[in-house]
Amino acid sequence: MSRIYVVGMGPGKEEMMTVEAIRTLEKADLIVGYTAYIELLGERFRDKEMMSTPMRREEERCRLCFEKAVEGRQVALICSGDAGIYGMASLMYEIGKEYPDTELEIISGVTAACSGAAVLGAPLNHDFCVISLSDLLTRWETIEKRLAAAAAGDFAIALYNPASHKRKDHLKRACDILLQYMEEERPCGYVENIGREGTKAVTCTLRDLRERQLNMFTTVFIGNSGSEIINGKLVTKRGYICGRN
Repeated sequence: MSRIYVVGMGPGKEEMMTVEAIRTLEKADLIVGYTAYIELLGERFRDKEMMSTPMRREEERCRLCFEKAVEGRQVALICSGDAGIYGMASLMYEIGKEYPDTELEIISGVTAACSGAAVLGAPLNHDFCVISLSDLLTRWETIEKRLAAAAAGDFAIALYNPASHKRKDHLKRACDILLQYMEEERPCGYVENIGREGTKAVTCTLRDLRERQLNMFTTVFIGNSGSEIINGKLVTKRGYICGRN
């Protein structure tokens, strides 16, 4: 029985990877991943054999892992953040039906909602939703329904993939939907390049957020009705009553 490790590597830099992820990569003799993620691994794993495929070649990347595992290789497939949150874990299980003699072990990592929230303050300290604005694999009509439902339910919201070269207006369109349920002054924020060089955290209102030009390396946070900006940090309160005996 062969085995493949599907490893969430967090934002990328080593100190933000879990100990389990580091140990798993150390014992692997082949690391497979998206080209940009391979480059983020740094010097620690340079002695490992590495194989990569570009963006939108995810199925090819997954099949490569199974083929190499069947040959007897100790394979680790890396994903940014957590492998089970917009990562390769589900696709690996789907393709894995064709390889019944290969087991999968998922190694969790720190997803951008968590790592970005820590930089911004405490924006997800109560019930929250995570929604991707990428319509590459999900119809925009479905994304619209999810945004509206999250806003109607007064969830704090983390938005992944707010924009790209081909999706420059998706964040503005998302904000227009949210503004049907939220006030313009709703506290929001975003973090660029989480855990990487040039990390930048910004707090703003929903009205201001609508006009911002962000990129695909940014995670956006929308507060709920009880959120506020405290000393420059976006904070979603848990519900404790402070200052009373």
